[in-house]
Amino acid sequence: MEPTAARPSRRPERVAKLPPRERILDAAEELFQREGIRRVGVQAIAERAETTKMAIYRHFETKDALVAEWLRIVAADYQAAFDRAEADHPGRPREQILGLARFIADGLPGISHRGCPFINSLAELPDRAHPARQVVEEHKARQTRRLTGMCAAAGLPDPEQAAAEITFVLEGAQVSTQNGSVDRAGERLLRIVEGILDRHLGPARDH
Repeated sequence: MEPTAARPSRRPERVAKLPPRERILDAAEELFQREGIRRVGVQAIAERAETTKMAIYRHFETKDALVAEWLRIVAADYQAAFDRAEADHPGRPREQILGLARFIADGLPGISHRGCPFINSLAELPDRAHPARQVVEEHKARQTRRLTGMCAAAGLPDPEQAAAEITFVLEGAQVSTQNGSVDRAGERLLRIVEGILDRHLGPARDH
């Protein structure tokens, strides 16, 4: 995803070219990330998108539906990272896993400014029935399945355990970066994931 610092200078020109629905989503993303879901009202989104509340409700039945659609887009970015890792390293699942770790590591600077959208959203949406929370939970389940599949393809003897350990590290790095508790988080993240793979399988084996 695009770093926060790159958005302000290019935003007006870029956003002016977007169709109304995408302009609304762009404004919602910026405000939700910066101020939080609950603090941002539909009127503020309309003003940021240079449209009206009525126009927003033509595209999204409720604010909750808008939040859910924004998180679907964020989730799609993460799923695309799986696709790229597989395409960049065909038949090499160990390198695919490391590619995912690099994707997370590369995104940590943005998280230090804005926070992880999934972590932030879950904190603000305690109701398990909220449609946006369901989007996050479904994304996390799909991510776990794909990572476990990569671990199995790499020949790890306990792919579920390895996937759980890697998930703890990936998500822990994001939280630690968000609260500033660990320095050089990206570098440490890659080293730890490599260590998990080496311990489960050994560095020389790849399938």
